[in-house]
Amino acid sequence: MTWVITRLCRDCVDESCVEVCPVDCIYQYDGDNGASFPKQLYIDPEECINCGVCEPECPWEAIFEDEQVPELFTEDTPLNAKILDLKDQFSVPDVGEKPKPSPEQIEENKRKWGYTP
Repeated sequence: MTWVITRLCRDCVDESCVEVCPVDCIYQYDGDNGASFPKQLYIDPEECINCGVCEPECPWEAIFEDEQVPELFTEDTPLNAKILDLKDQFSVPDVGEKPKPSPEQIEENKRKWGYTP
């Protein structure tokens, strides 16, 4: 079992999860194929130790256990795993201070992706 960052992170990229990850298994894509790897964070499933500390830190509520990923986001699990094939195009991001989203922004982001838990 591992954790998956879903499309709820796309274009939001808070990085709070990166800050708490004890094994630095959360990456950003540095390559130039944005169509294949949208602007979001990715978890390396081979490095993840399943500690789960990232999940409550994500203000966008974008992180799920792989077995709990909502059906709407099932494509995001193999997307995270694709990091294994192109690891040299990913890096652990430098964590910067970013304003936290409001509850309204979080709900709007969920609506944008059609997610209603």
